[in-house]
Amino acid sequence: VLQMAEKPNGEQNMWSSSPDENEFPSGYPANICEDMPEQKYLCCNCKSILKKAQQTFCGHRYCLACLSWLVRNNKNPICQKCKEDNPEALDEDSLLSVERAFSDAAIGKEISELKVHCGNSGCSWSSVMKNYEDHQNQCEHALIPCSTGCGHMVVRRKLPGHLENECVNNLITCQKCSRKMHNREYQKHTCGSRPPKDKKTVKTDPASREKNRQATGFRNKDECRFSEIGCLFKGSKEKIKEHEQNSLVAHLGLLLQFLHLIKENSCLSNGVGSSDSVSFSPQQPARSRQEKSLLELKSQEADEFNGCLEVDGLHEPSGFNRGLKSQEMLVCEQKLTMLDNKVRVFENIVSVLNREVEKSNITVAAFERQSRLDQDTIASLEQKIADLQRSFALKETAVNRLHLHFLSLEQATYDGIFLWKITDLNRKHQDAVTGRNASLLSPAFYTARYGYKVCMRIYLNGDGAGKGTHISLFFVIMKGNYDVLLSWPFRHKVTFMLLDQNNREHVIDAFRPDLTSVSFQRPVNDMNVASGCPLFLHLSKLQSPKHAYMKDDALFIKCIIDTSL
Repeated sequence: VLQMAEKPNGEQNMWSSSPDENEFPSGYPANICEDMPEQKYLCCNCKSILKKAQQTFCGHRYCLACLSWLVRNNKNPICQKCKEDNPEALDEDSLLSVERAFSDAAIGKEISELKVHCGNSGCSWSSVMKNYEDHQNQCEHALIPCSTGCGHMVVRRKLPGHLENECVNNLITCQKCSRKMHNREYQKHTCGSRPPKDKKTVKTDPASREKNRQATGFRNKDECRFSEIGCLFKGSKEKIKEHEQNSLVAHLGLLLQFLHLIKENSCLSNGVGSSDSVSFSPQQPARSRQEKSLLELKSQEADEFNGCLEVDGLHEPSGFNRGLKSQEMLVCEQKLTMLDNKVRVFENIVSVLNREVEKSNITVAAFERQSRLDQDTIASLEQKIADLQRSFALKETAVNRLHLHFLSLEQATYDGIFLWKITDLNRKHQDAVTGRNASLLSPAFYTARYGYKVCMRIYLNGDGAGKGTHISLFFVIMKGNYDVLLSWPFRHKVTFMLLDQNNREHVIDAFRPDLTSVSFQRPVNDMNVASGCPLFLHLSKLQSPKHAYMKDDALFIKCIIDTSL
């Protein structure tokens, strides 16, 4: 079994402590980042890049070790960031507690992708933060404490030289003169009571090499790590690494032989006597001779492993078995402790999430109340919009009516004479042919200022006897505001004229009212039945080149009422 030199009192506990238990723990140094890290990636305590980021109840972030240290070393720990931002507004949320904090996985993921380089002098490594710790554990340029606890910080690649030539805790004691010295000095050491040994003898004597290994606490650099159990391979560091990768089965076989040897030695020491009474014949195979050599070298360890104590007439398990059981119990305790820590972390996370859920529920309830109020407001506004739309439609109808009335007033005459211009004649004639709009009404006009209200109605495709062959033109009496003051039936002569726009030959037709016809009585409805000339003009004459009744798609019709009677 490989043994290290005994450490000074008190140093072993110091070096066995976890890095997280240092008095002033911190995160990753900020100067390893390729770019300046953002403020959200920095610990509020150590100002370094967050390591195992924890978010507190007040929303700020700390390294896990920093938060634990602040809580452990302060009776009422206050968030440093809250104290800096507004010292007068500190409240219960600013109190730090490991139980009230939770792991910030989101910021941890962002930090793991930061581009970093190695901060050790002489190292050119660069990658992302998630690979930084793995690199530091194997970086040849990293400063590490000496494994013996001598207190020196040594570059990792120089640690073997330090252990061999400089470390004060890695000294070999001469068994003859009791002098302590380093390994290199011990190889050349001679004293009066100890015969000198040259370098060649030390190298070729397996027993001496094994004893030297136990005394120095490490193997030679050119030997395989399994040389302690019988592997004889030697070579450079690269060849040893390749050999160890390719010889796993052989090394497991040597390890199994070594365990069998310990078991046999235990049986011999309990049944026959001490291990010195075991002898091997010269004819034994090489494996037995190797076991003999190892048995001689390991007799002291075997005696310690197989020592039994008798309590109440019963034999307790050997020290080796007790050690195994103690180690298993220690592993179980560590696992239990780890599980307890994880349970506490999850309980803290659940507690924080419960608080967030309560806040969310309150917020949701407030939003629901506000939503109901908004819906009521929206319904009220929609009702107002509907009312306004109805009102607007009514007003638009009234405006249109007033507009028509204004147009009629604008075009109205008060002397019984009215000239009516009909535009878009072709289109309107086509509408009359298809029946879409058979007739057209002229604007109203009057026989006097307070006289009869009348208008004209024209059928461009004819009506009655003239349908399809003639233009029919009729006279219509409308209901007026002063009918009560007028004499009835209507007695005035009516004359129609279709004007030739070249002023050559106008079409003229006149008639006198039939006093017995309802068309000339006082109107009961908005207008009476039309009466006039169904055969006013043949359609063939309308577009005759001899006349200009229709010009520029328009024609003019004039109505004259004789008001002299």
